[in-house]
Amino acid sequence: MTADTPAASPLGSSATEDDHREGDQRVLVVDDDPQIVRALRINLAAHGYHVIVAVDGRSALRAAGDTHPDLVVLDLGLPDLDGADVIAGLRGWTSVPIVVLSARTDSADKVAALDAGADDYVTKPFGMAELLARLRAAIRRAATADGDGEVLVEFGAVQVDLQRKRVRRDGADVHLTPTEWGMLEMLVRHRGKLIGQREMLRHVWGPRHEDRTNYLRVYLAQLRRKLETDPAHPRHLLTEPGMGYRLES
Repeated sequence: MTADTPAASPLGSSATEDDHREGDQRVLVVDDDPQIVRALRINLAAHGYHVIVAVDGRSALRAAGDTHPDLVVLDLGLPDLDGADVIAGLRGWTSVPIVVLSARTDSADKVAALDAGADDYVTKPFGMAELLARLRAAIRRAATADGDGEVLVEFGAVQVDLQRKRVRRDGADVHLTPTEWGMLEMLVRHRGKLIGQREMLRHVWGPRHEDRTNYLRVYLAQLRRKLETDPAHPRHLLTEPGMGYRLES
């Protein structure tokens, strides 16, 4: 997958993305300390993670909306926003696991971060083995909590593996961008139910894009070309004019 947003750089000027290897879990690292970022990038990549980096809070929120990470590792002491504000911004539209990695040891800071929506809190300095174990646990908990536990969903000739983020059609892998996957995942998890336009925009692009309905038309058309037998007359990825979208099995 490659990050995509119409007519815009997906990560902005202060976030960078490594080359993506298909099937990797995506971890957004938010920290302005180059040494910490380098250590995390090397160790996470060595364990099969695809690493995205943001060095401040605003670029972190943009990167999360554009790339839909499986996990966020977040420092609280950022140059522009407090980490708790970043957590609140993420929790306004996503349930992605957030592991705080901070030099703040005061219990009040820990409580504030957890109350804001963080899933775990690790203090600096930290052991890499322990941190990796915490990340795996956070991802496992999120996978267990998602939906009704069903991980393989089929409609027509398409099979969607929610756990592996893998799509196949007629037995062949289908490449989806992160934005296409975000739309499809939401439709699959709520199949048969109408999803409003604003709800879809907020979930996939974030709360700053709730009025960009043209995004929905562009990416749903791309999904139909990849997944529908007759994209001009879709049977599964349906539009309710002026209201929203629905997946019918």
